[in-house]
Amino acid sequence: MVSLYLTAGEKMLLLYRIGSRVVKSPNWCGIGGHFEREELNDAKAALLREVYEEVGLEEKDLEDLRLRYVTLRRTDGEIRLNFYFFARLGAGGNVTDTCNEGILEWVPLPEVCERNMPYTAGYVVRHYLETGRYGDKLYCGVAAREGVRFTELEAF
Repeated sequence: MVSLYLTAGEKMLLLYRIGSRVVKSPNWCGIGGHFEREELNDAKAALLREVYEEVGLEEKDLEDLRLRYVTLRRTDGEIRLNFYFFARLGAGGNVTDTCNEGILEWVPLPEVCERNMPYTAGYVVRHYLETGRYGDKLYCGVAAREGVRFTELEAF
């Protein structure tokens, strides 16, 4: 799966997702979804398609769009690999008022982690707000019962 957590000023766009095989309701999450077959080696392409479908934004509407987290979790008999992107809403970018995937809400940053989120996403967003947003590192997270362990992915 791919997800975008979009900020504008001191708010983050969250989606109250209604009805999903993977995201158990009720949960707040980023914008995104599953890969199409032709996107399997291109997480950014999958993300941009999902973002356009769900909120009407194109890449030109996003500032500093970056893959920041890749996570692994074993659950429900499968291994789930998630790609988490973060960006800022660019000048002139307008998010649609409605989304067929659920309810959209701009949430003040101090309140974001109070929302019920999918297991891995909750840890990713908390780590991003506490640490990740202050740099440009890419992190790998492995989920365990006691939480998600993050490691910086270094290029070498």
